Amino acid sequence: MIKKILIWSAVIIAVVIAVFAVIVLMQPDDFRITRSATMAAPPEEVFAQVNDFHKWDAWSPWLALDPNAKNSFAGTTEGEGAIFRWSGNDEVGEGNMTIIESRPSELIRLRLEFTRPMQDVAETTFTFEPASDQTKVSWIMSGKNEDFISKAVCLVMNMDKVVGSKFEEGLAKMKQVVEATPKENDEGRKPNDESSTKSE
Repeated sequence: MIKKILIWSAVIIAVVIAVFAVIVLMQPDDFRITRSATMAAPPEEVFAQVNDFHKWDAWSPWLALDPNAKNSFAGTTEGEGAIFRWSGNDEVGEGNMTIIESRPSELIRLRLEFTRPMQDVAETTFTFEPASDQTKVSWIMSGKNEDFISKAVCLVMNMDKVVGSKFEEGLAKMKQVVEATPKENDEGRKPNDESSTKSE
């Protein structure tokens, strides 16, 4: 009796594993995660927040996960060729990102290379679309899920939800940053600028 139970248990486990493997293998080879937000600021101001890695600490949701992470900059100061490297706790891992395309006030494209906790490569794109006196910002990540482990991770973790929620958090913080920036008036002076006060 016990032997039969063990055999049937083994068969059921084998079937479950086989079904899971088939479902994993049926997952798409590509992934794409997109989130957007509209900000009350011109495209050039929003663009500047992304084009310079030194400004990411004001809005990036990942930098806040490990204040003790070791970060460094290389390449150009901003725009194409700028590089940001990080190494932190298990939540942020280790890797680097490089700006590979920068079109002022329109688009920024980055290459992400992850080395820990697992090796992977992805591409991230930011687009900036003017809408009257506002800007629609889209944050897009795309990449490949060509091996079994990558597909299994995406299936179990729901990467669109996990990464997408971080995109939403980052865009919300970026919105606060750019909308808090003092705007110049029609005469080119910022509010509360003492130079704008006319003497009687």
